[in-house]
Amino acid sequence: MGKRRVVSVSTLILVFVCLCVWGAAASAAEKLAGEQALTIAFDAGDAKTLDPHRAATTVDRSTVDMIFNGLVRYPPGNQVDVEPDLAESWKVSEDGKTWTFHLRKGVFFHPFPGAPDGYEVTADDIVYSLNRAANPDHSSYAGEYAGIEATAADPYTVTVSIDQPVSSPLFLAKFAAYAGGFIVCKKAIEAHGDDWARIHPIGTGPFKFDAYEPRQTTVLVRNDKYYRGAPILEKVTVRYIPGVSSRELGLRTGELDVIEGQNEAKWVEKVATFPEVVTPAFGPCEVQMLHINMTQKPFDDIRVRKALSYAISREQIAAFMGESLAVPIYSPAMAPPAMGALTKEEAEAAGVVYENDIAKAKALLAEAGHPDGIKFEAIISELATSYRKPMVGIQAQLKKAGIDMQLKVVDHSSFHTLIRDDASPLVYYACWRPNTDVFLTRFYHSDSAVVSGKKPDTNFSHYGAVDADGDDNIDSIDSLIEKARWELDADKQSALWKEAQIELLKDVAVVPAIRLKYVFPMKSYVDLGHPLEFSWSTYSPQITETTRILAH
Repeated sequence: MGKRRVVSVSTLILVFVCLCVWGAAASAAEKLAGEQALTIAFDAGDAKTLDPHRAATTVDRSTVDMIFNGLVRYPPGNQVDVEPDLAESWKVSEDGKTWTFHLRKGVFFHPFPGAPDGYEVTADDIVYSLNRAANPDHSSYAGEYAGIEATAADPYTVTVSIDQPVSSPLFLAKFAAYAGGFIVCKKAIEAHGDDWARIHPIGTGPFKFDAYEPRQTTVLVRNDKYYRGAPILEKVTVRYIPGVSSRELGLRTGELDVIEGQNEAKWVEKVATFPEVVTPAFGPCEVQMLHINMTQKPFDDIRVRKALSYAISREQIAAFMGESLAVPIYSPAMAPPAMGALTKEEAEAAGVVYENDIAKAKALLAEAGHPDGIKFEAIISELATSYRKPMVGIQAQLKKAGIDMQLKVVDHSSFHTLIRDDASPLVYYACWRPNTDVFLTRFYHSDSAVVSGKKPDTNFSHYGAVDADGDDNIDSIDSLIEKARWELDADKQSALWKEAQIELLKDVAVVPAIRLKYVFPMKSYVDLGHPLEFSWSTYSPQITETTRILAH
């Protein structure tokens, strides 16, 4: 028999007291502030539109995200998984061409003039919203809904027919709570018009529109009828403050609870010293890539393009931008964990990582007939974080290999015009797209080649229209993109996307650089109510029904 352990009364009392203290501390830590009101300030002079089918800027997307729902959604903080939203379930036919959505009952639109209590969402509203999203006169995302027909089978059932079946990840993304997938209020828009709806958004989300003051604020208030439960916050005020110093001051004083930050490591370090302020960095974030125009000499020679790639160090670019914000990437379309994005290990296994070898770069240039190096001019946007600063870092790296890249800095609007006119041999481009299919199509399908493509878009390299590897044959991934698009098996689809990207890297049509995270400094007493690793549907931390202000 083992020894009996004797615990003294005093020890038990001490343990009891510690547990009580710990419990009280935990309770205090979770205690809510008396006023549940949050103010978030964006780097914007005003709202452009609060119509979710037109909203494109960070501030507009972030605002409408609080007001509207989709048939499905990506849970806050999650970039990959889809869950029910206004639709409580769905199924697909055996041939993959018909999807049936069963709507959640008892979901109400916010009140509006003529309907002081709102009204219950039915299939008619869903069909109206999807038809509107497909209409270029009313939607900036109409192209995503071509070949889709929605009908109301009964008040709570919507049938969606498509010309050709696609995989679940691609299909459901169109109906998520984002962009064209937002469900708008049919009766409100029909009664008051699209112009009215631009600044009077009527949705079903956790917050409802209350007031808009041009160049000042948009105020949202709690939707007590929200189907997931009434939000904890009573009010959310969106402020338009383009000056970063004014946003900083508001955060310091507590006038502002959350602010849009600058993706600059030194700035983030400075703001992190403010009292009661935290600076979380999050994604999915924009990916930044260097596209090489293969129609312009000397970049029509794959040896020159490889030399350019070997002269670049992704790690150095990330360090230059700030290691807490920038992460090296090796995928020409999106970045992990996005479905179909290449990891560094996969790119290395395929033998398509050409980087950080100045000697190799010089040797390739000499082999291509440029022993003294090359000199050219590239156009770059004046915007520092996403364009000019990383390009300056690349400029310094290239110079070590004898590649003299002069930079012509222009305003951001002119930059977009010039690169679409094929005016620059290199295009450093920063963006985010909803899935790998969209990214591959817009940047690498031959139809998307700037100027010369059937549907000119952002294929700056002209991949699919040139002989990239010097074998006298046009190199293209069009067939891989299209085959992947109609592949119903998600794993096989992802594999096809990766195969296409390996071809792009073999031919050095593009040099993936970094993904840059976003930063929205906030007061430490702001509890978003969800993890902030990713914010799929906006470029800001999502504010939901579980967001709250803790006692402070």
